Amino acid sequence: MQTVLITGCSSGFGLEIARGFLAHDWQVIATMRTPRTDVLPASERLRVLALDVTRPESIRAAVEAAGPIDVLVNNAGFGSAAAAELMPIEAMRELFETNTFGTIAVTQAVLPQFRQRKAGVVVNVTSSVTLKPLPLIAAYRASKAAVNAFTESMALELEPFGVRVRLVLPGRSPDTRFAENAREHMYGLDHEAYADLVKNVFARFQDTSVPVTYATDVAEAVWRAATDPSCPTRIPAGADAYAWAAEAA
Repeated sequence: MQTVLITGCSSGFGLEIARGFLAHDWQVIATMRTPRTDVLPASERLRVLALDVTRPESIRAAVEAAGPIDVLVNNAGFGSAAAAELMPIEAMRELFETNTFGTIAVTQAVLPQFRQRKAGVVVNVTSSVTLKPLPLIAAYRASKAAVNAFTESMALELEPFGVRVRLVLPGRSPDTRFAENAREHMYGLDHEAYADLVKNVFARFQDTSVPVTYATDVAEAVWRAATDPSCPTRIPAGADAYAWAAEAA
């Protein structure tokens, strides 16, 4: 029976990814900053571990407690919105610490066992906003684009060891708590110089006629990335993500 370790499982994509692997009879190690056992179905194949991807000692403890794994899914992260001019540098550093350096740090902690066994899969969940420029998310987009670049170069390094590396790029998912969680990371949106831009951007977010992404789309894309050796390095997840990927091709 194969084992997957997933970061950021308390809600949204991570929660659905964990459910998906459980449904496929895998051993699932679901990690969260604050562990909760009530958000996932009870199963003898499930373990919930504490993991703060910004703390090296937390990463070390979680990886040691997990033991050998077959797949790592880096999903932990949060959103942010601000005009580039108004994004506080400290807030930007916090964003990169989780979205970028946290992903890299967890990956580095797991790679030695994959390389030594000459087997394993790393799946990094980033975002389809990396496919085209959008206003008010310069820092968030940069934090995810950096992971894309890191992942694609790493894939070339690990291929000789039989380790696969994939990217899943979800679209906008209003059904998850992503936007709600991002509210505490919004800055300067009331600045008069950007008032019209903010109004227009948030009006587009309220448009229910456009395609969106569902958490199940992301879970299915991650499952494909983890189990299908023939799949491409970049996998869009969600109708809007597929449309953007087609435009970018």
